[in-house]
This record gives sequence, C-alpha cells and structure tokens, in this order.
Amino acid sequence: MSEVSVRFFGGPLDGRVQALGDAEPVSGTVMRHVHLHDGPKIETHYRLGYSTEAGWEYRLCGLATPEVDEV
Repeated sequence: MSEVSVRFFGGPLDGRVQALGDAEPVSGTVMRHVHLHDGPKIETHYRLGYSTEAGWEYRLCGLATPEVDEV
C-alpha cells in the first residue's frame, strides 16, 4: 500500500505536504491547527477535499466547529 499525502492551501500551513496516516481519509473532514509560537494563540481550520486532478487537499476555511482533529 502506498502512502497517501495531502497538501495544505492557505493560512500558516500553506504549502505543507504530509502523510494522511493510517485512517481512511474522509472528504469534508475539518482539521484545527493552533499556532502558539511567540505571540497570541492563532487558530485556523482546514477542510479536507479530493479531486482527481490534484488528489487530497486541506483548504483553509472559516468554520469553527467543536468536533475537529488537531495537528
């Protein structure tokens, strides 16, 4: 089985590529990223999507939901 990767678009993770891990990716999943380096807490949310042209992508979204995964 080959490793599945995802690319981030927007926000502090823009351009990052990382493995999706062992869990089956689910389109529409929202992930929360909290930035705490040398300043105020900055929280951003990314929505997972898939296209045949680009593969898996996390796109910055304005959604604030209590049930999100953290990176």
